[in-house]
Amino acid sequence: MTRGNSLENDLKLLINNPKYSDIEILCQDGKKIYGIRSILAARCEVLDKLLYNGMKESYERQITFPQIDSNEIKLIIEYLYTGSIDEESFNKDNIIEAYLAADYFQLTELQKLLLESIKIISEKKNLSPELLSKTVVKLPTLVDNELLSLLTESVALIPLNSIAIGRLSFSALLHVLSFTYENEILFMTSEYNVFRYSVIMAAKKVSDNAVEIIETVLPDINKEDVTTHSYMEIDDFNIYRQQIIEELNPLIKYIDFKLIHGNVLANIIEPLNIIPMQVLYDAFRYHAKSNYNKLIRFRGCNKAILVWDETACGSNLVIKDNGCVVCAANCVYGCQTVRSKFGFSDTGIYEWNIIIEKYCANSWIGICEAVNVDYEKWAGVQANAWVLGSNGSCYNNFIETIGYCPPFGEGDIITVHLNMNERSCAFSINGRRYPPVSAWKNLPTKLYPVVSLFRPGQFRIQLH
Repeated sequence: MTRGNSLENDLKLLINNPKYSDIEILCQDGKKIYGIRSILAARCEVLDKLLYNGMKESYERQITFPQIDSNEIKLIIEYLYTGSIDEESFNKDNIIEAYLAADYFQLTELQKLLLESIKIISEKKNLSPELLSKTVVKLPTLVDNELLSLLTESVALIPLNSIAIGRLSFSALLHVLSFTYENEILFMTSEYNVFRYSVIMAAKKVSDNAVEIIETVLPDINKEDVTTHSYMEIDDFNIYRQQIIEELNPLIKYIDFKLIHGNVLANIIEPLNIIPMQVLYDAFRYHAKSNYNKLIRFRGCNKAILVWDETACGSNLVIKDNGCVVCAANCVYGCQTVRSKFGFSDTGIYEWNIIIEKYCANSWIGICEAVNVDYEKWAGVQANAWVLGSNGSCYNNFIETIGYCPPFGEGDIITVHLNMNERSCAFSINGRRYPPVSAWKNLPTKLYPVVSLFRPGQFRIQLH
């Protein structure tokens, strides 16, 4: 390689190179990494204070970081020497340790780069449960940590019953439940399934046989109507009941039993005799005093807001007003698309409004998947998007359903009614509801609000 053509490539020659080194770094895994004292100190305030403090580290050729592995130290050195990192080298096995190393050395710009990589790994590879499980071990007391909040909110958007037992640790589950409960964060798991998953996790700490029994006495809400289910006595459950109660105890205070249907409380949960009677009494009392409807309810719904996702947005669209408004003032060469940050899955009925604050000749409103959507194009021509147009027709993958409803325009409110129980979607225009779109059958298991618009369009999204 010819030197002198690229400063970054030339500086990479210095990384862990004993030829140019004047200091050795001893790491947690027993390996030795070579560094250059002056560059390390000039680029990192923590290292400057360590290497030039007038103490023994200022004169010795060795320093030790017993809590950091050699791979993370090499990453830190690469960033300090070149100002960049090889993002392709990160995976679920090393990205958390890399972030924590950057945090230790107070390298905020590197932390930002790593957070973006963590977002990509957790979302595109669906690894949030594993990453959170690792993080809560590393950061047990830092509840307000940005990394911990990112991963917790990411896991909260995944239905628990779709996370296989073993992917999310018990400690991580406890953190997710406490975080969403105390902060009223939207949690995309019905409260019954929160309870069921928690009991299964508690049973897992007892034995595999206990898990099998729990899966029998607690029905899967996705497979049958639990509001009409009756408790089935299993003698073997008595063997494990007390152990499960003890393991479940830390989670109980973070489960909101008021959000579980009264029939389920009475017919399924109460007969298990694993929940304190006062907790159940409070839930029954709440149901008796309120007009509780039969829809499955989720924690955080009362405070939740829908926002547009800047990472899933056409390049000429602008998101503003804390994420609630998308504007196409700069979009002059055809429609572009944006989806919301939050998606809907599991079972249940979800409803949200799109308010046309500024009309454009072609306005499109509907739902899409998270993958294989081109946000630079109109959603109606794409296989993974289903939209209603301002002309009153519905579109999916170039297929048009003509005359679904009258045209709509500026100032109108379009309500989307997504029924995940039936995998169907219907729309209302200014309060007048129309039937589910007949051509949209067997919709996917997770869907996001989506719109397409161009200049001068401006749409606002909010829960109905």
